[in-house]
Amino acid sequence: MPIQRPKSFLAFVFIWFGQVISLIGTSLSAFALTIWAWELTGSATALALVVFFNFGPTVIFSPIAGALVDRWDKKWVMMVSDLASGLATILIFFLYTSGNLQIWHLYAAGAFSGLFQAFQWPAYSTAITVMVPKAQYGRAAAMMSLADWGSGIFGPVLAGALIGVIGIGNILLIDITTFVVAILILLVSVIPKVPKSEEGLKNSGSIWQESLFGFKYIWKRPSLLGLQIMFFAGNLMGSLTNTLIAPMILGRTGNNAQLLGLVQSVGSAGGVVGALLISVWGGPKRRVNGVIFGWLFAGLLGQIFYGTNLGLPVWMAAAFIYNFFFPLLNSSNQAIWQSKVPPDLQGRVFSIRRLIAQITVPIAMLAAGPLADFVFEPALKNPLSNLSSAFGWLVGSGIGSGMALIVIFSGIGMASISLVAWLVPQIRNVDTILPDYDAELKSGTESS
Repeated sequence: MPIQRPKSFLAFVFIWFGQVISLIGTSLSAFALTIWAWELTGSATALALVVFFNFGPTVIFSPIAGALVDRWDKKWVMMVSDLASGLATILIFFLYTSGNLQIWHLYAAGAFSGLFQAFQWPAYSTAITVMVPKAQYGRAAAMMSLADWGSGIFGPVLAGALIGVIGIGNILLIDITTFVVAILILLVSVIPKVPKSEEGLKNSGSIWQESLFGFKYIWKRPSLLGLQIMFFAGNLMGSLTNTLIAPMILGRTGNNAQLLGLVQSVGSAGGVVGALLISVWGGPKRRVNGVIFGWLFAGLLGQIFYGTNLGLPVWMAAAFIYNFFFPLLNSSNQAIWQSKVPPDLQGRVFSIRRLIAQITVPIAMLAAGPLADFVFEPALKNPLSNLSSAFGWLVGSGIGSGMALIVIFSGIGMASISLVAWLVPQIRNVDTILPDYDAELKSGTESS
């Protein structure tokens, strides 16, 4: 009797479960290797470079990756991407257990894994589009957010408990095992073939032409372009905050790592609760409301209160609220794009979409430190400076106050971006201006 393979939404749930397991394993090894790298170098810059080398290739190679994803079988692309990440972890495992691991090995392994991650996200997005009913796009995206945020809670906690018992080497083995589980689940799942659209057939060409197609597609649709400009600016504001939260709290608490961990755990819990809510609810009918108001409240109620000098309970509440709204805005945005872009074009379009939205992240990473160290921190320590006179009552004057003021300004910037987006009709009405890709309308044009 032939094996019954999971299909459609059931297959998505199986794949999602595999990703939950894999992400927890990745979080375990990331935490363990962070401890190892800190003990080796004592350098925050070294830790930031690990993240940078992993993230950079994902963004840089997105256009080519998206064009190739549209040509290739999505299931095998996802499996190869998971396999590449697993191979990188295997290499780190052998270097660590043989006593030969060096910090630059983490850079190289991160860059290798990041290159294949450029293929994974558009492949997963397209697969979900053809596996899940359109009404469930928001719920599916929220479930993927739940996997990310859940691993952010459980991974560090488990790693912290296990590292002294089984050691870093065995934690890496657990991560490798979780990759195998995720790949096996993909292997037995059925992902429907992506149907060809008229626009997709019309715009096929060389790999270079298809790599640029995503830019042209988004540029011709002001509503989608407006959404991405909002994410371009919002991610800049958010990344400034994300980069400075840890040193800000450490500075304000006398380098108390336990309090920092508490704030981060509460923040991850906010993301989990937000993702659970959207998973059950499915998100607003007008998806753009989830995007715009998600950015607005994350800035106003999260970032701004994060930066105040009101103490640990307020920081914990701000962390929870800040992360609570990200599953809402991300799942709503994902549902819009999955509904509007034909599945056979999503690899090319989504890769460029990701490039536009996330290119500001490394910019924020590089800018946040110098802004804090050479501009805002010295200004807040000087009682005669204009910044200290104007904002000292709000953020204080000790270590971390300058970073806190950057966080507050970023929150104001994020909220302002969402309000501007609401005033632009092409963005505010994206749900109705653009027809869904499966609507009985002429595709590829947008009414004005």
